Amino acid sequence: VQLQASGGGLVQAGGSLRLSCTSSGSEESINAAGWYRQAPGKQRELVATSTYGGTTNYSDSVKGRFTISRDKSKNTVYLQMNGLKPEDTAVYFCAADSRSWVVATGDFRSWGQGTLVTVSS
Repeated sequence: VQLQASGGGLVQAGGSLRLSCTSSGSEESINAAGWYRQAPGKQRELVATSTYGGTTNYSDSVKGRFTISRDKSKNTVYLQMNGLKPEDTAVYFCAADSRSWVVATGDFRSWGQGTLVTVSS
């Protein structure tokens, strides 16, 4: 599965962005998706995950501000980010897998290339 992430950019604190992650290249069903981010000098961290049975999980730092969702007809997973803060500045990566259990471990087999989100104060 190939993943293409898009939607990053520069936004002021308090603003919103919507990231998109479109999958292609495989007939294998995607049963789990996730968004992760990596800030400069820091390790990659979980932002949100979703199984296609509808179970979602968010990091405490984004809970209540970010929403992960999926449009099956477009093979696309979204991350709606509201109330952005300067500490949300990072490269955001999407991930997908046919194995739903990977939302618990982060062992996704397919990763997108990353899209940069910069939040100015």
